[in-house]
Amino acid sequence: MSKTLIIAEHDGKDLNPSTAKCANCAAAISQPYDIVVLGSTISEVAKQAATIEGVETVIAIDAEHLAKPLAVNHAAEVVALADGYSHILGPSTTYGRDLMPRIAALLGVNQVSDISTVVGPHHFKRPIYAGNAIVDVQSPEGVKVVATVRVASWKALANTGSASLEERTADSPALTHTRYLDLQSGGGERPDLQTASRVVSGGRAMASEENFELIYSLADMISAGAGASRAAVDAGYCPNDMQVGQTGKIIAPDLYMAFGISGAIQHITGIKDAGTIVAINKDAEAPIFEVADIGLAADLFDVIPEMKQLLG
Repeated sequence: MSKTLIIAEHDGKDLNPSTAKCANCAAAISQPYDIVVLGSTISEVAKQAATIEGVETVIAIDAEHLAKPLAVNHAAEVVALADGYSHILGPSTTYGRDLMPRIAALLGVNQVSDISTVVGPHHFKRPIYAGNAIVDVQSPEGVKVVATVRVASWKALANTGSASLEERTADSPALTHTRYLDLQSGGGERPDLQTASRVVSGGRAMASEENFELIYSLADMISAGAGASRAAVDAGYCPNDMQVGQTGKIIAPDLYMAFGISGAIQHITGIKDAGTIVAINKDAEAPIFEVADIGLAADLFDVIPEMKQLLG
């Protein structure tokens, strides 16, 4: 019987919303789907996964060498489970992009990347050329599908499920040629940029690293993630992991606020699935106004303090 396996992404405490979005993609394939949770002390995460709508079984593999998101260890465990599944899905996040190619290589199949639409069990659509074209991708019948799901294109399924939980021991030993050293993030306690429902971003017009504190403070006031354009990152105003766009993070928040971002096509690619785009730029001819739902031609250094005063 054809069945789909979804690889859960989590931080050891909470399930990443990308997992429920992968489940939506799995549901569109129209066959049963399970979720595998890899890690150490993951019972609470497994229980969260079990509530996702439509999931049949959550497989929790608890081992110390799986505690950190090392693809070299996680891939071996997924491959050990692969025989029972025709499709293996992971999110197109940093974690998924690191893990899924390794799984595909170990299984000897080509990876399908960034699924945005499911036409059939072996027929998918994905964006190319900075989202300016959509390509049809078909994999051979009878060949296992290993794919990443473009999380910006899928809504998370509701937490109305009651899947069964199955605990297993690890089938593979710890591999030591790759070591996990540290996780560093410029986002602090703010919501994860790729899953936040609200995002506040700054561009080159922020002019300095110190001025980017305006973005952080506004984001904190509305519980939003903080993002940036590539120009701002390249200028050293903020960390690389804040970059939104074709060569950064592809996001789909309910609200995206862009301050001092001109709107290059590479940036628009990263936000085109946002619910509402608000653009503030003193250049009334900036390209971002062509895609913005709400636009304001004004100086961001006047607008942000005024917004903070109104919100406060």
